[in-house]
Amino acid sequence: ALARQAGSVSSVAFGPAGKRLASGSSDKTVKVWDAEKGQVVFNLKGHTDSVTSVAYSPDGRHIVSGSNDTTIKVWDAEKGRHLLTLKGHKAGVTSVAFNPDSKRVASGSKDMTVKVWSTEERRHDLTPREETEDVTSVAFSPDGKRIVCGSLDETVKVWNAEKRQGPFILEGHRDWVTCVAFSPDGTKIVSGSYDKTVKVWDAKTRREVLTLKGHTGSVTSVAFSPDGKHIVSGSGDRIVKVWDAGSGREALTLQGHTGSVTSVAFSPDGERVISGSVGKTVKVWDAQKGREALTLKGHIGSVTSVALSPDGEQIISGSSDKTVKVWDAQKGREVRTLK
Repeated sequence: ALARQAGSVSSVAFGPAGKRLASGSSDKTVKVWDAEKGQVVFNLKGHTDSVTSVAYSPDGRHIVSGSNDTTIKVWDAEKGRHLLTLKGHKAGVTSVAFNPDSKRVASGSKDMTVKVWSTEERRHDLTPREETEDVTSVAFSPDGKRIVCGSLDETVKVWNAEKRQGPFILEGHRDWVTCVAFSPDGTKIVSGSYDKTVKVWDAKTRREVLTLKGHTGSVTSVAFSPDGKHIVSGSGDRIVKVWDAGSGREALTLQGHTGSVTSVAFSPDGERVISGSVGKTVKVWDAQKGREALTLKGHIGSVTSVALSPDGEQIISGSSDKTVKVWDAQKGREVRTLK
């Protein structure tokens, strides 16, 4: 029988050791799973509305969750205990992220703000000025000193979290910005938009460096390769593209999905690309040859989120069919369905 959560799975994340994973769901819970045994280790309850985003701290000690109940919760990842409830947003939280030292959390919300919270002092120690539209995505720079967010006001915004400066507004997109990410060395920012483009920005000068054109649908997800030399993008046009991050050249066009691409990621070694789709499948692509290597079938609803274990050996996918699946990344075999 198919294993099910009580609600659609919106977000999945591996712990840094790869032995556990967390999932957030519309059933208002965060579940922590043993990735090897497929068992629920903790069922974290406390949110009063859908959980929209989950993340592990880099040190593996904590999990953060954002919810439509307007709160952020921090949990002890080892003991399954609730540690903090961070209150301050006036509308649903859309995105959460830990900084590299695991001491601060950034959150984006439908209340048009980004907040940075000190997890040690139980307060938000930076609230950048009001946005003009919903915040869709937030990310810390690799050094933890800067925050980038994408917004429905068509802009990308950057703050210096250390000096409390900003926002520095990056303008150029002509529609909603859906996704943002820093390059591994922190020198570049990539953003995807409903305007069907991917833009690359110089993180220091905050100038637009490249506009990557080729998608015929909204760009839904972007990510840098581990070496920072390539960018992958997924789109509503059902296509995954890989771009040269230096020249902007379209390196690969990966076709095969039968529905909008919702989530993309590079493997830790940069040799494979993973993509999830409304077409109910996860695909693994050879990033060197540009070929489809595997198609992972088993979900009976849209795949909403994909992630790889730190060693690249396993893939997890969350779906609107209320399940989380773990896959063997080499063989494409479904290892287990988490319930």
